[in-house]
Amino acid sequence: MLGAQRIAPVKSGVVWRAPAQLESNGRARRSWVPGHRSPVAGARPIRAVISSEDKTVEGGAKAVESKDGNVLLSSSSSTSAKGIDVRAVITIRKKMKEKITEKIEDQWEGFMNGIGQGISIQLVSEEIDPVTMSGKSVESFVRGWLPKASNLPYIVEYAADFTVPLDFGSPGAVLISNLHGKEFHLMEVVIHGFDEGPIFFPANSWIHSRKDNPESRIIFRNQAYLPSQTPPGLKDLRREDLLSLRGNRKGERKPHDRIYDYAPYNDLGNPDKSEDLARPVLAGEERPYPRRCRTGRPPTRTDPLCESRVEKPHPVYVPRDETFEEIKQNTFSAGRLKALLHNLIPSIAATLSSSDIPFKCFSDIDKLYNDGVLLKDEEDQKMSGNVFPSNMMKQVLSVGQKLLKYEIPAIISRDRFAWLRDNEFARQTLAGVNPVNIEILKGFPIVSKLDPAVYGPPESAITKELIQQELSGITVEEAIEEKRLFILDYHDMLLPFIGKMNTLPERQAYASRTVFFYTRTGFLRPIAIELSLPPTPSSPGKRRVYTHGHDATTHWIWKQAKAHVCSNDAGVHQLVNHWLRTHACMEPYIIATHRQLSAMHPINKLLHPHLRYTLEINALARQSLINGGGIIEACFSPGKYAMELSSAAYKSMWQFDMEALPADLIRRGMAVEDPSMPCGVKLLIEDYPYAADGLLIWSAIKEWVESYVDHFYSEPNTVTSDLELQAWWNEIKNEGHYDKRNESWWPKLNTKEDLSGILTTMIWIASGQHAAINFGQYPFGGYVPNRPTLMRKLIPHEDDSAYEKFLLNPQSTFLSSLPTQLQATKVMAVQDTLSTHSPDEEYLGQTHHLHSHWIKDPEVLDMFKKFSAKLEEIEEIIKGRNKNIHLKNRNGAGIPPYELLLPSSGPGVTGRGIPNSISI
Repeated sequence: MLGAQRIAPVKSGVVWRAPAQLESNGRARRSWVPGHRSPVAGARPIRAVISSEDKTVEGGAKAVESKDGNVLLSSSSSTSAKGIDVRAVITIRKKMKEKITEKIEDQWEGFMNGIGQGISIQLVSEEIDPVTMSGKSVESFVRGWLPKASNLPYIVEYAADFTVPLDFGSPGAVLISNLHGKEFHLMEVVIHGFDEGPIFFPANSWIHSRKDNPESRIIFRNQAYLPSQTPPGLKDLRREDLLSLRGNRKGERKPHDRIYDYAPYNDLGNPDKSEDLARPVLAGEERPYPRRCRTGRPPTRTDPLCESRVEKPHPVYVPRDETFEEIKQNTFSAGRLKALLHNLIPSIAATLSSSDIPFKCFSDIDKLYNDGVLLKDEEDQKMSGNVFPSNMMKQVLSVGQKLLKYEIPAIISRDRFAWLRDNEFARQTLAGVNPVNIEILKGFPIVSKLDPAVYGPPESAITKELIQQELSGITVEEAIEEKRLFILDYHDMLLPFIGKMNTLPERQAYASRTVFFYTRTGFLRPIAIELSLPPTPSSPGKRRVYTHGHDATTHWIWKQAKAHVCSNDAGVHQLVNHWLRTHACMEPYIIATHRQLSAMHPINKLLHPHLRYTLEINALARQSLINGGGIIEACFSPGKYAMELSSAAYKSMWQFDMEALPADLIRRGMAVEDPSMPCGVKLLIEDYPYAADGLLIWSAIKEWVESYVDHFYSEPNTVTSDLELQAWWNEIKNEGHYDKRNESWWPKLNTKEDLSGILTTMIWIASGQHAAINFGQYPFGGYVPNRPTLMRKLIPHEDDSAYEKFLLNPQSTFLSSLPTQLQATKVMAVQDTLSTHSPDEEYLGQTHHLHSHWIKDPEVLDMFKKFSAKLEEIEEIIKGRNKNIHLKNRNGAGIPPYELLLPSSGPGVTGRGIPNSISI
């Protein structure tokens, strides 16, 4: 409902404004003191928007065309002794699909806006009033009768008229007060009538109701200013806006809040519900982890260190502007994460619970794509109200029952037997969904860094002599010298957890090492797999090495060994490379950017597109995916120890400077430094699609960032003297990554080169890196035998009771080791969701037409056009590479092209496209 108080029309005038104070609730409070007001005419009621066909306007006023082609009344040409008549055009986005009650409310709000009692707006000058020592200010109310819809029916425009003094100067901010009873979404404010032309104030923000928060919202014009360049009239507002975003670290956050703060990962468990759902806090020396966004929820009754949970369908707090916009939310509601977790998985569980059985033959798996999953009759009514993702499943009505039919994953769409081959197993380490763990094998013996007193002798069972037997026509020494031996080493990461993991029901895993040989003919093949179990009091650690062999028995055992490696790879991919290194590590950068960099700071403007939706998707993940008893625990090998494993990886291997793509490739020995190459590195394996395409994207980002930074930090010492920037970087290190705050590898921030390197890394992580390891999840993992997310049986050996059964039916043994049908369909559903582009996705190098006024700087806009053009060139280069018959890892019979780093994409599961941000 709207505020009931009737507000008389307010005449425009200069208003003195006192500096901000901080209230106990952490919000900035301004004291409004009556100051000198010029006796000027009040704004008259007008129609906010008139049809472009209706050219009749009042009183000789000048017609100004808005961005959608409508004609707005304007008094911009009117200048008198009283001042200059100017007009603010306010663009608001309504819901696209409204309920009847919402439509009635909208009509009422439109009426209240029309009579000037819905939205108040203040215009603040960049110049200071010498009397008040604050920015000059004029105030008015939005007026207009039922504004005409723009070309988009959910976009509406209103107007507010001002008369500003002749010496007002240029406006630098607007203050918006929402007098309605509920929030509205402000897209932008445009001021017409000043000599410099239209002045844009981009918002794209929810404006809270005054009943929720009495303070006005501050919206700055699209001019970037370093702190030292802030116009005098805006200095107080710049500080106030940042204070309002920081809060005071007390109390529970409300849905309308825009407060950014830090908290540890202490909300994954639910000890109040069950002791089995208790999970350790991820923070501190023992279990370090990045920080998340603080919600301020009370602690659990059982454990005061753990935060109480909000279970679906209730939302977890994120700052209001971080929530999904309606198109994105509708995508989810139509069958993505939320609807999928609410309806699909319980329905599948109900269908299969009485017979949660393994796949008995490969045709059982094929039936998921050919026949679908038959749902019980009692589920029909529950399911009928939901529309599932069209690209994942086709809804079919058959004899009154629904069938969920999965799309055929890309990995088997061209060659259904590709996953069986060794060369495909190896190819996916370079061109699959997890191409970031393979590294050079530097020599023998292969040695563990784990404590030998706990985990046994450090030397691997993969010996130099064993490898020599697998090399044809080349010695081990020659292979190492020529850099032809590579390793996928999950031994040290997993072995400390294997004992605990294998006590979980239906979980049997090994720590693994896999050695590959890069042949002189230019393809990679696996030559040895070591699978290890930890030592126990009754048994020394077991280590076995498997090679391909030629007889049938050895061949089937080799398949099982590869499946165990793929299962480990799937777990490390999801928990470390995907969740930790992109989602979790990006969150502190986002929080710090909002807390320390003003909206008018050029680095805030640069990073802003790369922050979109990440806090919301991370909150959803904590609620339903990585939480105790969530999908990740249910479907991946580490089970309830999943996030502890992620924390251990953060502790042992994460460091910011190594997240840069060239540095990571050099660290893994997959590239060597070469100043003559565009990114300063040369790949050891030229046909390494992730790295080859990734370096193109990295180079384009780096060039764009360096030109942008050089534009704003052209003078010496401007980086070190930028107080907001220094506070931002210090907060990332000392609060966002608090558990790593004392590490010596953190980059310095003294020069523009330092800043460019930091920003390029952040933007790469949010865009290219996340795209490369996220959007291939269903294309590669949707076929369970290719990437099983867990294994339920160890490999049988001669002295095992199951060995005889294995010899009689090796296929049954293999399939019964994979996830069950229920586990598989759960994973397939989630992987499809995570691989889906929303229709409102914003891609690298593209600017949404509604955000086209993000900055007023022709040089910067030209730089961005060059960046966009460069990405278009890169797209053509990648397409050309995919047609190159000499690049066998992306071209050949049945081989899918490598498209994960193609910049553009349409909506759905496309296996391509680089969004600006981690938005899924």
